[in-house]
Amino acid sequence: MPQLIKYSVSVFFVLFFLFQANAQGEKSKFDTSYIEVHPEVMGMRMYLSHKFTDLKINLPNGGNQFRYEPNSGLNIGLGFTYQNFTLNIAGPIGFLNPDRQKDWPKYWDLQVHAYPQKWIIDFLGQFYTGYTIDPEYLANSDEKYLREDMKLVTIGLNANYLFNGERLSLASSFNQASIQKKSAFSPFIGFEAYGGSVKGDSLLIPSFELMNQGMNFDKSRYFLAGPNAGLAGTLVFGGGFFLTGVASVNLSGGFTEWQNQDMITKWGVIPTYFLRGFAGFNSRHFSVNVNYVYKNSNLVRNENYLHSVNTGNYRVNLVYKISVGPKFERFFAKINPTRLFKKN
Repeated sequence: MPQLIKYSVSVFFVLFFLFQANAQGEKSKFDTSYIEVHPEVMGMRMYLSHKFTDLKINLPNGGNQFRYEPNSGLNIGLGFTYQNFTLNIAGPIGFLNPDRQKDWPKYWDLQVHAYPQKWIIDFLGQFYTGYTIDPEYLANSDEKYLREDMKLVTIGLNANYLFNGERLSLASSFNQASIQKKSAFSPFIGFEAYGGSVKGDSLLIPSFELMNQGMNFDKSRYFLAGPNAGLAGTLVFGGGFFLTGVASVNLSGGFTEWQNQDMITKWGVIPTYFLRGFAGFNSRHFSVNVNYVYKNSNLVRNENYLHSVNTGNYRVNLVYKISVGPKFERFFAKINPTRLFKKN
């Protein structure tokens, strides 16, 4: 597991800086009647965010649904965007998370959501330890079901080509690096691949909720890959207000394995989906907005196991924009780490 975490961290930073360098090195080909770009402006943000990857297990024949939620919480963070380079740092604050379990293992949640011109790129590298089931999903208990031992890993990459990228800037909605002046829409196509595992020290479904223990399991692995297609669009109104939606469906082929004494492997094809929504106000001086990203990965099914791995990330941003001078521009050019990835 430590080697897998190191690998994912390395991939995360390589992709992060490659996307940043590509955005900086690429000459703007935006249609200026639709998109307004201000490379001299720095956007400084304060935000609240919540990241998660949950596991949903649906029992067949109309049985209960169990939702395993990680021991993550609400984070408060600071960040900035300048010349298409974005850096954010956030962490949980105790008083904002009274329901988190104390002294549980740490977790890693690495997400890249990059929107260079004509592209939609998402990378997930997530390593969670410690899950709970809320009483609302339990028929025979009024207390949270605690599984400090439960580990979930998911790693994946999604890449889409945006056909109308010269008139539609998803970056303007996501990190306010530019301003979408007029409404625009675009279809896109792409490919994605995701894999992961979940395991515990004992059977994962609570024994007091499941009469047939033969339907239980303590380990699971999966891999899914396939093409996707979707539609993205931004509606601009009221002199700076915007609504942005991005939705895609994916037809994934792959396998899922479950272990309860014996190993069960099932191959198949199953649909999944990816949703993104952004809304708020964006101007040359400030922005107030809400971002939401949600990836559903239904897993290949058999008669006993119907479950899905779902990843989300939502944020509330307050952004203040300032114009920087040539001295800072020269200074930033020297310390900008993406210069290591640029071609001479």
